[in-house]
Amino acid sequence: MTDPGEAGFHPQRLQRLVESIQHDVDTGFYDGAQITVGRAGHLVVDEAIGFADRSQERALRTDDVLVPFSISKQLVVATVLSFVERGLLSLTQPVAEVLPDFGARGKGSVTLFHLLTHTGGVLADVPMLPVEDLISLERFTAYVCASAPETPPGQRVLYSKLGAHAVMASMLVAVDPGKRSFDAIVADEVLRPLGMDSTTLGPPPGDRYLAPVVARYRRPAGMFTIEGIEGSGHLITAPGSQMPGAGYTTTAEDFYKFADLLRGGGVRNGYRLLSPAMIELAARNHTGEMPNSLLDYALQMRNWLPWPAYHGLGFFVRGDALTPGPLPNLGSKGTFGGWGAGTSCFWVDPARDVCFTLITVGSLEDTDHLPRTQRLGDIVLAALTD
Repeated sequence: MTDPGEAGFHPQRLQRLVESIQHDVDTGFYDGAQITVGRAGHLVVDEAIGFADRSQERALRTDDVLVPFSISKQLVVATVLSFVERGLLSLTQPVAEVLPDFGARGKGSVTLFHLLTHTGGVLADVPMLPVEDLISLERFTAYVCASAPETPPGQRVLYSKLGAHAVMASMLVAVDPGKRSFDAIVADEVLRPLGMDSTTLGPPPGDRYLAPVVARYRRPAGMFTIEGIEGSGHLITAPGSQMPGAGYTTTAEDFYKFADLLRGGGVRNGYRLLSPAMIELAARNHTGEMPNSLLDYALQMRNWLPWPAYHGLGFFVRGDALTPGPLPNLGSKGTFGGWGAGTSCFWVDPARDVCFTLITVGSLEDTDHLPRTQRLGDIVLAALTD
């Protein structure tokens, strides 16, 4: 840990981050949070606040494992981009060149670029399938491959909750020279080299504590019902579960290492996963002014105006607009990261050399979650002195 003042933060202003989370927990807004902030490779905040299980009055610890939902996607994305750099995959190649079955029912022109930017029209929602099919990468990928496109490629940002990343995970397996399983590929290429020892696809091994997924909605269900969000937690933590788009379990301390790798231009502690050129390309807005259809419901629920999706190659990008979230409005234009349903957010501000990770217990309805992550991110950047 580094003293915040030495890293260019005003210590009292940065303390507002912990105070804000503590207030949220005290008022019952959610149950607990793990939070990390780093600058220039120096960790300045590493806190666990509130409860891992409020019903049992169990305090949250920094080494407790949590379910962060969709920031799992960026682990898939970073591995895919590393395979692109090796020449094993290409951004512009049709997916069906790698997975021939994917070309069924008019999806032959959908490319890897379309999957990364959520513009391929690929299976937006989570289908009603048996549990054994949802948690099996092979079975679920087969279902996605056999499904019809929901929009023509390139015409709409249709956020794919699970389907696109299952397909990309299967593409990694198909072209991997070592013939490894998907979880072995990510473990070998990302988790082990970065020392992310608390991060696994599915539940953690052994008797490692895993905080339960509970909903703390204060308004009608939007993107997910209460039963849906808590049920997803059960799917992810089922033995043998492999859901690449939402199925990793981790800690904020672990995910900080991944965020810091991205902040460092693709390298951390001597290990290089990606090049600075690839990260610059991935953090560029590739969807223009198209809105994110995932949040269409929020426009009426919260009286929000539409805003651009600002999708990079598998990452959300800050862009120019003032939006309801999830990235900080004080972030530089090149700020990029990801967020998970009701629970998590991470981002990197390359211009200010800052990275941030939040993973919470007590899932919020997402139109509460996104402004929450933005508020906390703005507190961090407002504490900078240079």
